[in-house]
This record gives sequence, C-alpha cells and structure tokens, in this order.
Amino acid sequence: MASCAYCNTRILFGGKRDGERRYCNEKCQHQGRLSEAASQLSPADVKAYIFRVHKGNCPRCDGPGPVDVHTSYRVYSVVMMTSWSSRPLVACARCGTKQKLGDTVFSLFLGWWGLPWGILMTPVQLTRNLIAFGKTPDPETPSPALEQVLRSHLAAQLIANQQQAALSQSAQPGSR
Repeated sequence: MASCAYCNTRILFGGKRDGERRYCNEKCQHQGRLSEAASQLSPADVKAYIFRVHKGNCPRCDGPGPVDVHTSYRVYSVVMMTSWSSRPLVACARCGTKQKLGDTVFSLFLGWWGLPWGILMTPVQLTRNLIAFGKTPDPETPSPALEQVLRSHLAAQLIANQQQAALSQSAQPGSR
C-alpha cells in the first residue's frame, strides 16, 4: 500500500503521481514540490531572510515588528453544516491579537448554530483562542512556524523563477 510522499497518509487508491512520488491529493503534491524546492535553498540565505522578515515591519499594517506567525481559531455553523479552521497569520503581535479577537467574536456569534458539531466545536475553538491570547511568540527569535512559512515562500519563489526561466528559454528563437 502506497503512502503520500508529503504527509505519509496511506493511499488506498487514486492519489496524484508526480514522477516516482505519489501524493494523496493536489494540496500535498503542491506542498511536496515546495518541500523539495526548499531543500535546494542555501541555509545561510534562508536564515538571513527569516531574520530580515522577523525584525522588519508588519506585512499587514506596516507597523514595527517583530513579525511572527500568530494563529487564531474560527468556527461557523448553519443547521447541519459546521466548519472550523486554524488561521495562521504572519504579522506583528498587534495584528495577531486583532485577528484572534475577531475570530473569537465571529465564533461566539456564528459557531453554535449547527448540530452536533457547532455545539461541540465552538467551545473548543473559543478555548483555543483564549489560550492563543496568552501564548505569544518570543520577540527575540523567530518561531519554527515562521521559519516553515518563509521556507515555503522562498521555495515558491524559486519554483516560479525556474518556470519563468524555462518559459523564456523556450520562447527564444532556435531553442528546441
């Protein structure tokens, strides 16, 4: 039985093939490509980029950093349908707090209305937000979550640059 090359989930049938690798879905296939591209990045360049973003201005409000990943939790329900999610945000602590507060209020008013998951998941997500308010990233060092997000960002840029170079090379006369 095959396993997803990105998340190691067992694949009973189907999935997505990418050369020798097999993924459970397109999202894992995309993440697998990013992970492979990230392994090609220079550790020194990655570290410099992470510290530059961490100590820079907030990408959301352009206010002073430090910038890190702040995760909020949200739930909403409509009768028999309930959806809950974790919402990571790369931003300053102030913007992270605003998102947590907004998702707490959103969940408080719109989370309860589904049976049975709305009633069960709303207190869970509200509690997770309350815990997240007290758990802020260390302002002196970037978190592992920020490193992972920024590695993926750099890898996506690397893939886009490689694709652009391949397209411009194939568009040149006499190439083939």
